[in-house]
Amino acid sequence: MNRFLLSGGTFSILVALLHVAIILGGPDWYRFWGAGEQMAKLEENGSLLPDIVTFFLVVIFLIWGLYAYSGAGLVKRLPLLKTGLVVISSIYTIRGLLLVTFIFRPEQLTSFILWTSIVSLIAGLIHFIGTKQVWAEIPK
Repeated sequence: MNRFLLSGGTFSILVALLHVAIILGGPDWYRFWGAGEQMAKLEENGSLLPDIVTFFLVVIFLIWGLYAYSGAGLVKRLPLLKTGLVVISSIYTIRGLLLVTFIFRPEQLTSFILWTSIVSLIAGLIHFIGTKQVWAEIPK
């Protein structure tokens, strides 16, 4: 069982659960976790949009977790596993590397952006390492 993909999958599942907690936590949770004042206000005014968007993220992170678990050998092989693992690794890594763009606008860098970028970059690298390790074992 590949420890890197197992860790990456667990990370994605935990992120999905965090997003469920944000939905349940309401406007203050949307604010605290960086969704922005507009999303928090929409939530306060009874709009379903914040919950729908956040639920969509829950589904994405759950799927990512399952793909990492599949690559790790914990669950059945999922379709397009190699492609999925590369895409997931790339998205996490690119999200993390967006931190570099704040060199040109440091006044907009918040602690939320800093930490989520660092965590995303680490998650991406963990996924890439795990994917590289299992690549030859995954049938075409």
